[in-house]
Amino acid sequence: MRIGLMVGSDKERPRAERLSGLIDDGRAAEEQGFATFWIPQVPGYLDAMTAVALLGNATDRIEIGTAVVPIQTRHPLIMAQQALTTQIACEGRFTLGIGPSHHWIITDQLGLPYDKPARLVRDYLEVLDAAFSGPGAIAVDNDTYHVRSPVDVTEDFTVPVLVAALGPTMLRIAGERTGGTILWMADERAIGDYVAPRISTAAKEAGREDIRIVAGVPVALCADDEVDDARAYASEVLGHADFSPNYVRLLEHGDAEDVGDTMAVGDEATVAARLRRYRDAGVTDLAARVVPLGQDAAQRQASRSRTEAFVASLVSELASGT
Repeated sequence: MRIGLMVGSDKERPRAERLSGLIDDGRAAEEQGFATFWIPQVPGYLDAMTAVALLGNATDRIEIGTAVVPIQTRHPLIMAQQALTTQIACEGRFTLGIGPSHHWIITDQLGLPYDKPARLVRDYLEVLDAAFSGPGAIAVDNDTYHVRSPVDVTEDFTVPVLVAALGPTMLRIAGERTGGTILWMADERAIGDYVAPRISTAAKEAGREDIRIVAGVPVALCADDEVDDARAYASEVLGHADFSPNYVRLLEHGDAEDVGDTMAVGDEATVAARLRRYRDAGVTDLAARVVPLGQDAAQRQASRSRTEAFVASLVSELASGT
């Protein structure tokens, strides 16, 4: 299992320092030995793919990905142009994570329809596949898109695609059509009993190998008597499950009731043991979302640094399967 970091919106940084700070975080992740660095498209915050492109120019080895960009907000051909340009900036280290998002973002915040998301994803991927196949004219006709356009960005790179897949239809699409899935709010049982078998079967039937299961997992080192408060805090700051029926349905396949229950939290031995359980459930790439704890900014920064350093110390062990 490869170990990476997943970041979020850092509201403790002044707005003028958020982009430069994000790039510094990515550089630090590379220096610490993490394999991947995942940037979400947070509503109202920094644009994820722009940040990835800048970080690609500032790093040399680490894979950088979006987790995830909502597809309703960008035509697939425009998404492909930006993704290919971003891949050039990253010299082949960029992975495009996309998904249909949730009704409370797409409809409630943006005023766009949230109808038949699985069909939209399938149609969207058809355009992306054509655009990523190399320079030249593409022609795609499906229920959603009618595209006649040249693509002339790069012949040196293509773009791996991962899809945020929570339901059975989406997992089948991800396995059949993409490199894998990016998960959030999925515990070990949900992954091992539900996600991994479905996406792996779909990939095998489609003749695809090396399917990836990227799991975003909140992580925090703390004392035993702080664990319950840490879980409650994670659920509060990272978004309760009841915001989205998609997450509620995913949680039903596991033992967690909210995002805090998916958290690797406690002392070093407890955190390491839970990360191993994610690996054993079928996670190929763990994206640690460090949750800093403390009463003020200085304490939270110390907590973040301590947790990141510990997770970095596990990179070799978890990658080797020991």
